[in-house]
Amino acid sequence: MDGVRVTPGPGAPRGLTVPEAELVERFSRSSGPGGQHVNTSDSRVQLSIDLGTTTALDEVQRDRVLRTLASTLSGTVLTVSAEEHRSQRRNRAAARQRLADLLREAVAPPVTRRPTRPTRGSRRRRVQDERRRAEIKRNRKRPDLD
Repeated sequence: MDGVRVTPGPGAPRGLTVPEAELVERFSRSSGPGGQHVNTSDSRVQLSIDLGTTTALDEVQRDRVLRTLASTLSGTVLTVSAEEHRSQRRNRAAARQRLADLLREAVAPPVTRRPTRPTRGSRRRRVQDERRRAEIKRNRKRPDLD
């Protein structure tokens, strides 16, 4: 298999190509489907890439990816795994696709929200909800002795 190809998108207008030499694949026994076959073959795939040293990203992309994926990284190494298929070949393809999807999402610049004013209907509903809640609380009081 050759490297991982990330399709063009926001943050990577020409796409990205991660060279095969920068990917580290490890294989182990899967807990997924396969019956007795699963006990004898290493069909689970773990695919790792060091985002701190990869040549696929420029500095802006690298900073954005490291910031976005910080909670899933081990140092600067991103690892994805696949074990949903019986065959190692299909799991390798699934892991590469998962890595490409993660990188495509992480390289995209954050979308900033354009502030808007609340609509007339949303203001009306908010006031109605406040009045309804106040009425519920008012009805919790002890009844008058009259």
